[in-house]
Amino acid sequence: MHIDRLQADGLHPTPGYHHVTVAEAGRTAYLAGQCPLDESGTVVGPDDLMAQTDQVAANALAALSAAGATPGDVVRSVIYVASSDRADLSAVWQRLNAGPIAQAFTTASTLLGVVALGFPGQLVEVDLTAALAD
Repeated sequence: MHIDRLQADGLHPTPGYHHVTVAEAGRTAYLAGQCPLDESGTVVGPDDLMAQTDQVAANALAALSAAGATPGDVVRSVIYVASSDRADLSAVWQRLNAGPIAQAFTTASTLLGVVALGFPGQLVEVDLTAALAD
């Protein structure tokens, strides 16, 4: 499998992600949005953005592994933060890019501030798509 991460001419520089990701045709894993839930389904770290970010990263790593993928196989990521404060969005981005799934965010990535997420007290969610070897 081969994945190219590209910066298109004429587009702005990015803080680590790429504007375009191209993967060879083959199998693809679409992960459900990974939430800051522990194994029992309880939201981790209510009102703690960094604790929730760490749990989301751990859950995403487990989901990637279940698909036979690594963070380096990710071809698209969307990060949702329940906040309109750009400092919160930046903090989540920085935390994810300093953690065990950082390579997942060197691909085509989108970071969004949203009004609310699915679980009471949930502040962060990550949606990943990975290209898999045949």
